[in-house]
Amino acid sequence: MATSMKAQTAMATRYQAYREPPSELVSNSKRIAGKVAIYTLLILWTFIALFPIYWTITTSFKVAVDVTQGHMIPWYDYTPDWRGWRSIGLSPDTIFSTSTVREEFMKRFLNSAIMSIGASLLAVILGSLAAYGLVRFDYKFAIWRNRDISFFFLSQLILPPVVLAMPFLVLYKELALLDTRIGLIVVYTLMVLPIVIWIMRDQFRGIPVELEQAALVDGCSTWGAFMRIVLPISLPGMVAAFILSVVLCWNEYFFAALLTSTNANTLPVMVASQTGSQGINWWSMAALSTAAIAPLAIVGIFLERYIVKGLTAGAVK
Repeated sequence: MATSMKAQTAMATRYQAYREPPSELVSNSKRIAGKVAIYTLLILWTFIALFPIYWTITTSFKVAVDVTQGHMIPWYDYTPDWRGWRSIGLSPDTIFSTSTVREEFMKRFLNSAIMSIGASLLAVILGSLAAYGLVRFDYKFAIWRNRDISFFFLSQLILPPVVLAMPFLVLYKELALLDTRIGLIVVYTLMVLPIVIWIMRDQFRGIPVELEQAALVDGCSTWGAFMRIVLPISLPGMVAAFILSVVLCWNEYFFAALLTSTNANTLPVMVASQTGSQGINWWSMAALSTAAIAPLAIVGIFLERYIVKGLTAGAVK
């Protein structure tokens, strides 16, 4: 009787073990299901993020019929055509010939490059100095402290650009800065300066103050400690702030359309001008947009690790 009870108990245990999988198997199944869900969401988000770029590039190789009918897949829905690129003088059959539109495009491209790079360099220089002062020194203006000053810089991003339209128009008219590169450089510098200050403030906070104190003990001045100790360590953050500023200035449209007319127009203004009485020239606009975003895409691909390193420096102490 006892032997029979033991046999029944053993059989019940084996049956229960067969019906209920081990906890390790359950945890592995949950882990795999979680990874599948995460990668599915990442693939979906990648598709959503890259689809506008795909649509822009493919539209630059379409004709009017393909655009209106919504053809999406080259060589399946439609045969690619160089019409969009031909309209701006950048197709293989027009690239070596004289083209007024291409000359205008290169002029706008040069304007965008000069003003974006110039404004970003100026913003990084001024923003780095301001951020270093806010981190290393204590300021007091009436009831304002360092934290209040930092928030004031950040609050400038909340201000709608249209609020500044009339003041800038009046000011630039009096200073003869309308339709000039230096005028847009000043505006773009003010536009990206708050972002640079906040990025560099986090960079300088992650640098131990003891390094600068040791440099001061060794005979360095405050400027010497900044140039020899702080600046090399915070250089990745400066590069990240510079690249982010270039991207923001390169894509800016409102002030470029407001404060320029012929001499200092930028690429976004030229892209937006591809409209006429017949409607929107989608192929020309797509070709211009593709040519405009290509430099930023190349910079992002080759300097991605520097951007990530600069933006994450100081996050872990």
